[in-house]
This record gives sequence, C-alpha cells and structure tokens, in this order.
Amino acid sequence: MPLARVSIFPLSGALLLPGMDLPLHIFEPRYRALIHDAMARDRRIGMIQPREGGPVPSLFDMGCLGHVSHIEAMEDGRFNIILTGLARFRFVRELPVATQFRQIEADIEQAPQEDEVLHAVERAALEQESRRFADALGYVVDWTAVSRLDDTSLVNGIAQIAPFDPAAKQTLLEADTLSERSERIIQLMQIVGRGDRDGGATMQ
Repeated sequence: MPLARVSIFPLSGALLLPGMDLPLHIFEPRYRALIHDAMARDRRIGMIQPREGGPVPSLFDMGCLGHVSHIEAMEDGRFNIILTGLARFRFVRELPVATQFRQIEADIEQAPQEDEVLHAVERAALEQESRRFADALGYVVDWTAVSRLDDTSLVNGIAQIAPFDPAAKQTLLEADTLSERSERIIQLMQIVGRGDRDGGATMQ
C-alpha cells in the first residue's frame, strides 16, 4: 500500500483507537488551521503522541488516523470536535511543509476484516481487574452498562480513559491484537494498584 500524507495533532496522553471516539477542544492557532484544512479536504487528522516536550518534539512510531465525525465552531475561532478512529498508522518520516501544523508520511494499516473477540476467561479477568482498579481509585462505574459492551468497545474504551502515563498508553496502541491489549491493560492496572496501595506514584 502506498504511503500517505497525514496532517498530525501531536498530543501527549491522548489515545485514539480504531472505532473509538475522542473528544477534543481545539484552541491553539496552529491546530485551528489544522481543522480548517481537514474540513476543506477529507476531514482526516492523525493523532500521535510526542516523545518529549518542546516546540517540535520527536514522535512515537505509531499513531491513529481519525475522521472528524462532529464539529462545533465557536465564535472566537475555537472548535470542539469528535474524532473517530479509522486505522493505526506507522510514522515513516516528517515532511517539509509551510503549514503551521506538522505533516508526515505514514504507512496506514488496513482495517481488519472482522471484529476481534476475547475468550470468556480473558473477558472475565479484564472485568474483574477493572472492578478492583475502579474501587481502589474511588471511581463510580455502571457495571451493568459495562457488561453490555462488546469486547472491542470494552478493551479500547478502558485503554483510552484509564489514567495511565503516555508511554503506557502507547504500548496499548501498539498491541497488535485485542487479546494482547487486554492483557497489557490488566498488567498496567495491577502496577498502578500496587503503587496506590504502597503510597507510590500512579500512572496518570
């Protein structure tokens, strides 16, 4: 598959996964310009995490291409958008551009042919560890609603909202299967839970 030009929004701690929604508030001039450009073309934006701070930080190797599925324009030029994940991509190289926002060349993955599912024991382990984790951090969760989610929505939803640090979130994005991502979530929850009980720092 040929490489694609992707306009990117580098944002630490923001994880977008295929099929999931990510709400974003856009206020910086360079990212307002990004939204204007995306809406004039194909409504697509690449979310990718920077490796460090600074005005032009280096980037992680993988991100996720998203489609602006909802947009609210404010009078002062800001935007509220919802970005819906389409497919993961691998960062190949940065392009020399005159735009305020950064653009890269990326290798975009093909969408899977069918939805992945967890084995019953994997699903049960994830739900059990999620309950322990939520209780430890004092979260109030509608577990009845959680039980109705399909496996992909459950795993990817937890990956996006759980208070893990950016590097941990990146490992979740890079997991190649739903089962692998679920197992990594359980491991991260156990690490955070132990740190919380021992008075150590949590990943957030």
